[in-house]
Amino acid sequence: MAIQWYPGHMTQARKKAEETMEFTDLVIEVLDARVPEASHNPVINEMRLFRQRPNLKILNKADLADPKVTQDWLNYFNAQPNTKAVALSCKKPGDANKIPKYCLALTPHRGTHLKPLRMLIMGIPNVGKSTLMNALLNRRVAKVGDEPAVTKSQQRFDLSETMSITDTPGMMWPKIQYESDGYMLAASHAIGRNAVIDEDVALFLADNLLKTYPELLNVRYKLDVSNMDGVDLLEAIAKRRSYKRHDGLWDTEKTAVAFLTDYRSGAIGRVSLENPDSRAAMIAISQAS
Repeated sequence: MAIQWYPGHMTQARKKAEETMEFTDLVIEVLDARVPEASHNPVINEMRLFRQRPNLKILNKADLADPKVTQDWLNYFNAQPNTKAVALSCKKPGDANKIPKYCLALTPHRGTHLKPLRMLIMGIPNVGKSTLMNALLNRRVAKVGDEPAVTKSQQRFDLSETMSITDTPGMMWPKIQYESDGYMLAASHAIGRNAVIDEDVALFLADNLLKTYPELLNVRYKLDVSNMDGVDLLEAIAKRRSYKRHDGLWDTEKTAVAFLTDYRSGAIGRVSLENPDSRAAMIAISQAS
């Protein structure tokens, strides 16, 4: 089942972002380092290119992602024109402090009293924009939550006398083109739970990690996963943790939520759900079918 999620307030958020971008010098796009291209909103790219604004891509939550795959993504993005990509964790002290330097390098003609640097921070829900804002300003100015779409309106702040930044609500795009993107975003908690079935998302995630990180699953769940598929893995986790319903059947919903939580928190280990090669292969298969 294809996953789609586009709450009504995001239409207004898009219109407001288009207006603000006219008076912006640079776009900071926050991505989830575990799913960098799946968490890239193509609408943001269209708006940015229309205004010819340079782009700083922040692969946030890099401490949860596979470092080798993250480097592959950095190479991929840094090959794009007018773009700088960096990997960091906004929760780590000091990581956010590097961002103004990167922005100034992309806009050497800005950042003075005569021409202050005006930055616009954008991204899909729950990738860490609010955490980044709070770290940049060294105070709590943006509400942080563990659910997507916590921020509902724009906020502008001065970083210094020569730099300002505008925070925007998390913004999805009207139709997710690739089915696997919807599942990767749901697994990474960028889509509201009302739009997904946890068991389906957990099954997708289990199949993905069995192919790419079986050794981490072995260690985390103390299982031999070598001959398992996603259904087998989730059932084995339910048995090992004694997740049973009152009727005696295995509690698939509780198991799914626990498995997704392990992934989101990093308990399974540092994993990435896509890399540049796997994404290219996915797109080629999708276009051929």
